[in-house]
Amino acid sequence: MGVDGFDTLLEQFLVHIGVERGLAKATVTAYESDIIKYIVWLKARDITEPNAIAKQDVEDYVAFLDAQGESARSKARRLASIHEFHRFALAQHAVSADVAASVKAPKGASVLPDVLSVDEVSRLLDAAAVGGSTDPVALRDKALLEFMYATGCRVSEAVGTNLDDIDLDEKVVRLMGKGSKQRLVPLGSFACKAVTAYLIAGREELDHRSTVKVPERRARFLNKRGRRLSRQSVWEVVKTAGERASITKPLHPHTLRHSFATHLIQGGADVRTVQELLGHASVTTTQIYTHVSPEALIETYLTAHPRAR
Repeated sequence: MGVDGFDTLLEQFLVHIGVERGLAKATVTAYESDIIKYIVWLKARDITEPNAIAKQDVEDYVAFLDAQGESARSKARRLASIHEFHRFALAQHAVSADVAASVKAPKGASVLPDVLSVDEVSRLLDAAAVGGSTDPVALRDKALLEFMYATGCRVSEAVGTNLDDIDLDEKVVRLMGKGSKQRLVPLGSFACKAVTAYLIAGREELDHRSTVKVPERRARFLNKRGRRLSRQSVWEVVKTAGERASITKPLHPHTLRHSFATHLIQGGADVRTVQELLGHASVTTTQIYTHVSPEALIETYLTAHPRAR
């Protein structure tokens, strides 16, 4: 392969994961970003062909990420992208060996996700309503966060939800997950009530604010200008509600998803069920939520073991 070998291989790789494997556009973009950064670093070391990469180069790149202050989770994700890229290169015969295969993720990569307690979630959801305000944006924010906690959906799934994806009579929602895979998830009574209030008194007002010739007629959650809500806007909604609720824990758009899964597990739901609700391809991904607090562990032991007391 010539000097453009990386570019050609990257283009083939993106087609492979986006078209052949059907991964979501956001996932493909994340892979692309990770691999481009990796390739730029390799070229700076005068490595211009995939087959010229050695195991030491991959290990040095991980060390480079560490020196840049990347978090353990971020380094693990970037290395996972590199592993996928090298496996593809081997399958395409672009390299003679997968030199990245034995390079392990950095220690501390398997960190538990940030999770709110049930009380903190309640405070967050109440704060989104701004004291029962009838303002259309407040109604939308309340409906949005109730919806996200009720379904455990990804942010992309929340903003991608259309009007005909929710059946409020049957209390169920159709979500479009990674790889365009659909799943049905129950919608609790609190979420149904909040969504109904938003549809009756909020969405129509936001829809009328649209300045485009063809308003967004399908999207369930609209922004202040009557267009489909963006992922960045969801982060602002979560952040603002957290500030109002005086929550000091780290907050991000997936906090409610993590809390949803953890609370289900703590409530007695089996991992396989939670896996289906979250839309995880593998149960291994879901098992991160099975962590148990030391207090709960001791309580269970004292209750269950015949000779504990």
